[in-house]
Amino acid sequence: MLLSRKTLMNVSVAAAMMGATLGSSVAMAQDAQLRGNVRVVIGSTSTGGDTYQNASIVVDRLAEHLGVNMKVDAVGASSAFRTLDRDSRGNTLMIFHDQSYLGHLYGVQGYDDIFEKYTIGPTIAINPGNAYLVPMDSPYQSLDDIIEAVGSGETVRVAIQPGGVSEIGFSALKNAIAIEHPGQEDNLVAVNTGSQSDKNQQLFDGQADVINGSVQANEQYTRLPESDQKAMRFVWLTARQDTIEQAPEEGLGQTTRDQLLEYVEPNVTVTMGDDENFTFDKEFFFLYNKEMDQGIVDQIDEALEAIYAEGDIQEAQLSAFFIPDFKPSQEASDYLQEKMSRYQEIIDNIN
Repeated sequence: MLLSRKTLMNVSVAAAMMGATLGSSVAMAQDAQLRGNVRVVIGSTSTGGDTYQNASIVVDRLAEHLGVNMKVDAVGASSAFRTLDRDSRGNTLMIFHDQSYLGHLYGVQGYDDIFEKYTIGPTIAINPGNAYLVPMDSPYQSLDDIIEAVGSGETVRVAIQPGGVSEIGFSALKNAIAIEHPGQEDNLVAVNTGSQSDKNQQLFDGQADVINGSVQANEQYTRLPESDQKAMRFVWLTARQDTIEQAPEEGLGQTTRDQLLEYVEPNVTVTMGDDENFTFDKEFFFLYNKEMDQGIVDQIDEALEAIYAEGDIQEAQLSAFFIPDFKPSQEASDYLQEKMSRYQEIIDNIN
């Protein structure tokens, strides 16, 4: 059958349009993939801390899986957020933890509402080691002793790094005292300081009665004899019981998992009222520029889902005393927003 010239022209135009559409779709698909060199900035300046260690475990496997060159860069929170703001192409990603939204709740300069300004990526791991410790010879044998002492009018000084993960347990403890001993909560006093070594020094010098620390950083001091000025002991781990139960049986150092379980609920409780107790898991997750292509978000979700399904990454995380914790982006965003809302109530209650 012969086609008219007009029909042939229409067919040619339709074919050209289809080709253009397909070409555009291919280009979009290519744009929606990580490519080139990818920089993963973290909210810490330390290459020896838990954020860098966590990020490296995940990024190394993600780079291998995707065949992309990826590098972790410890630039600190303010610089990491600024760098992420400038790159919507997917060549810059960020990994941080709950500090990213707690800093905003505490009003720390440089911390915006991450749920408005950024796209939340997947969660990757929990550091179950967030802890509070006292000197080995402290008169306070338990967290209950501290609560009762503050409630009876004693001043108890707690060394923290203000504005985030270090402070949230202090806020919860102060809120619990306000509930159980109304009007006495101001007897719990924050000693605002900096790094973990700074907090430790406050304890060594007798300038603090309690410090925020971690299992990883402070377990070594719990092995010292009581006569040693640096000897300390745990009184509280903020993690959930089922989080600690996932840790290796041998625990960390000379402290077994069963020993660590002595410092979490139900053995140690910090009330939030209405039969609810405070717990806090320090969780690590990706953050993306708000304008980054959804295709890259999906690509990373799918890659990490496959990596976690293989199982090797979990062994690496557990051996470093991290708890595997993969949730894809949308689930992670919903979960973390709900988590932020719970802690905002505590912060609002004591302000």
